[in-house]
Amino acid sequence: MLTKDKVKELVDHMPETFSVDDIVGEIILLQKIEIARKQVQDGEFLTEEELDKEVDRWN
Repeated sequence: MLTKDKVKELVDHMPETFSVDDIVGEIILLQKIEIARKQVQDGEFLTEEELDKEVDRWN
């Protein structure tokens, strides 16, 4: 989950001028990173070996 502080920090690191598309893209990226971190903490990921087996099944 994003917090105001995280978004404020993101804005603070942006250039002095930026487009709405730029900030929205950065917020989306930040949110995806936060989701991925939570998934790793919760053990919701595949090991490299598991991923290799999964990819092999696609072929």
